Amino acid sequence: MKPNELTNEQISAFCTALEHLIRAGIGLGDALVLMKEGEEKAASRQMLSQMALRADEGAALSAVLRESGKFPGYVSAMIEVGEQTGKVEQTLTAVARYYEGRGRMDRYLRSALVYPASLLGVLVAVVLVLLVWVLPVFNDVYSRLGSSLTGVAGGLLTLGSALRKGMPVICGVIVLIGAVLVIKPLRGRIMAWWSRIRGDRGVHRKVLSARFVQAVSMAVSSGMSDLQALELACKLAEGEGKTFQTRCEKCRTALENSKTLSDALYENDFLHASDRRLLYAGVRSGKGEAVLQKISEGLLGQSEEALERRTGRIEPMVVALACVLIGTVLLSVMLPLMHIMTAIG
Repeated sequence: MKPNELTNEQISAFCTALEHLIRAGIGLGDALVLMKEGEEKAASRQMLSQMALRADEGAALSAVLRESGKFPGYVSAMIEVGEQTGKVEQTLTAVARYYEGRGRMDRYLRSALVYPASLLGVLVAVVLVLLVWVLPVFNDVYSRLGSSLTGVAGGLLTLGSALRKGMPVICGVIVLIGAVLVIKPLRGRIMAWWSRIRGDRGVHRKVLSARFVQAVSMAVSSGMSDLQALELACKLAEGEGKTFQTRCEKCRTALENSKTLSDALYENDFLHASDRRLLYAGVRSGKGEAVLQKISEGLLGQSEEALERRTGRIEPMVVALACVLIGTVLLSVMLPLMHIMTAIG
C-alpha cells in the first residue's frame, strides 16, 4: 500500500457507507457530499469534496476513485467491472467485505507479533540490568570478602562488562526498534520484508491462501468471470513472495486449461477437500458466489485460529526462557555467596 492511500479500514468504511447511500437511491455526487458532512478530519473532507465535484461533472465512480489517488488501482478496476455489469452496489459490498477482512487479519498479525516481541524486550531489559549493573555490585561484595566471581558468574560478569562498553550501540538499536514500531510506513516495509522472507509455508501460508480466496470471492461477487477473478487475485498477491506468486499463477493456468475453479484452487492448496466439494456443489446449484464467500470467511477464521495457537506457544516459551536466564544469573551469584557466609558464620 502506498503512503498516500487509505488504510484497509478506511476503504472498507468508505465502500460500506457509499453502498448504503447509493442503494437508497441517492446520486453519487450527493452521496459523497453527505459522507463529507459526517467527516471530522479536514483531509478527508477535502478528498470527498473533490470527488463530489468530479461526480457532479459526470465522471463515473471508478474514474472518481482512480483520479483521487487515495485508492489502490484494483479497487477502481473492480468498481469499473461492477459498472459494466450493473452490479455497483454488490461490488462495493464485496470490496468493503474484502478490506474489512484484510484489516482484521492485519491487526491480528500485528498483535501476534507485537506481544511476544514486547515480552522478549522486557526479558532483554531485565537481563541487561542484571548483567551490567547488578553483577558488578555482587563482585564488589565478593572482593571485600576476599573472593571473586568465578565460573558461570565470572563469565556473565565479563559479558556484562562488554555490554557496558557497547551500551551506545545497544541504545541505538533500541531507538531503531522504537522508530520501527512508531513510524507506520517504516513498520509496513518491515512487515512486507518479513512476509517475503517467511515465504509460503506454515501459518503464513494459511493467511496468504485465505486472502487469495477472499480476493477471488470479492471479484466473482462483482460480476467477474472465474478467470478474471483469478487474474485480479494474482495482482493482489504481488509483493507476497515469489513462491506464493508462483502458486497463484499455477492456479490461473489450471483454469485456463479447462479446470473448474474448485479444482484449480484445490490442486494448488488454496482449498481443503471438503471446501472443494462444497464449492463444486454450489456452482452446480447456481449458488457459487454465496458458497465461495462462506468458504473464504471460514478460511480467514482458520488462519486466525492458527495464528492464535502459534502465539499461544510463543508466550510460555518466552516466559520459560526468562525464568531460566534470570534464575541462572541469580543462582550463579547467590550460591557462592551463601557458602562464604556459611564459612564466616
